[in-house]
Amino acid sequence: MATLIAIPILSGLMILQSSLVSRIPLLQGTSDLLLLAIIAWALQKRVQTAWQWCIIGGLIFGLVSELPTVVPLIGYGLATGLALYLRRRVWQTPILAMFVTTFFGTMITLGVALIALRLTGDPIPVLEAINLVIFPSLLINLVLGIPVYALIGDLAKWLYPEELEV
Repeated sequence: MATLIAIPILSGLMILQSSLVSRIPLLQGTSDLLLLAIIAWALQKRVQTAWQWCIIGGLIFGLVSELPTVVPLIGYGLATGLALYLRRRVWQTPILAMFVTTFFGTMITLGVALIALRLTGDPIPVLEAINLVIFPSLLINLVLGIPVYALIGDLAKWLYPEELEV
């Protein structure tokens, strides 16, 4: 069930991201709601479908964007791996893990996209991309990380209710 619910949730976030959030940029950077949702899902204690959400989110992003489909899969995969690693290591402070994973996940996904664009021949100046896209996107993602974590946490509690001990 948790894997099937990922399709409408991540599709809805992609629609929201491409229609509304992309219209509110900071310099040239925008938020990546799919990345935030995948990270927040992976950091939930009882969740066992983090990799499925990662693959579904990467495929949805790959279908909508002009990047090769493998680029978001690599970026989201590395971010999910980091989130799962931090969930095991920093389990007492999941919000700290959310910030750390959001920071590095944003840098990884946008860095992989920049490398892919450079390899395909786009003459994007690296310093301008870092200053005008990556750093502003990082700031927006860090700000939106807390509400996304709270919403995804509520969803995880609904899908994986705690078992009461008798």
